[in-house]
Amino acid sequence: MLAYTVYSEAGGVGKTTLAANLAKAEVRAGRDVLVVDLDTQEASLSYLLDVADDRDDDQADSLLRHMIDRPRGDFADLIRTSEGIDIVPSHNILEYASKHLRRREEEAADFGESWNPNKQLLRVLREAGVHEAYDTLIVDPPATADIKLHNAIHATRHLVIPFEPSGKGYESVQGLDQLVGGLEDQLGIEVGVLAVVPNRYKGMNDQDRFLEEIEADGWEIPIRLRERSSLLEGCWAEQCTAFRYIDEHRERERDHELETIEKVERLAERIRETQAVEA
Repeated sequence: MLAYTVYSEAGGVGKTTLAANLAKAEVRAGRDVLVVDLDTQEASLSYLLDVADDRDDDQADSLLRHMIDRPRGDFADLIRTSEGIDIVPSHNILEYASKHLRRREEEAADFGESWNPNKQLLRVLREAGVHEAYDTLIVDPPATADIKLHNAIHATRHLVIPFEPSGKGYESVQGLDQLVGGLEDQLGIEVGVLAVVPNRYKGMNDQDRFLEEIEADGWEIPIRLRERSSLLEGCWAEQCTAFRYIDEHRERERDHELETIEKVERLAERIRETQAVEA
């Protein structure tokens, strides 16, 4: 199974829209796709794909309940489907994931049990048979490097990194390099980076300079996504991927938007090839 976490420690770089559109590209390639939304922001992937109805219902079952061994139902009942993508939606209780996971760890320790709070998403997914049922798993965590990110990386072991090609964006990638090294030591695993994805690229000389520096540092940059504000704002307004937005909400096809979704499909294919080689 192809598995990766779409992550940047910088906000506003298109992390969620990239995760949603990569998931749709995978579906269009004929693959069974599960997305796990760990981001508690209102403007999360669950909202973008219109599956966030239960996020503030304190009586609803949630992924965190499964992670702390307090489920209210089957894992399969958590899954919603939008545009052919299966999604485990976010829930507001994830805001308190660290507190609940640490408390569960302390309870286990009281009974002499070993219970790692960073491995619980991986455990839940394995017990639910996700690795056998799906071709692709994508996890969308929040930008903060907290226990939700640790669980996402433990479950996927690979990262796709969106970033803004600027000095600030370059520094965020370097910071993430250090973060990954720290997580590898802390979690005792190896983490691979499948792609670094420049977003809002305008072909400016300064942007090209930062991209050259990132490539010189050894990062893979398969594509460059240009700024598509109108397209992405339309996606958030209609709560859909760029693929559906162009199909259903554009009166005429625009070449530059078709080029964008073609790039996303090429990126999805390149990620599949890269992880196959790494495996």
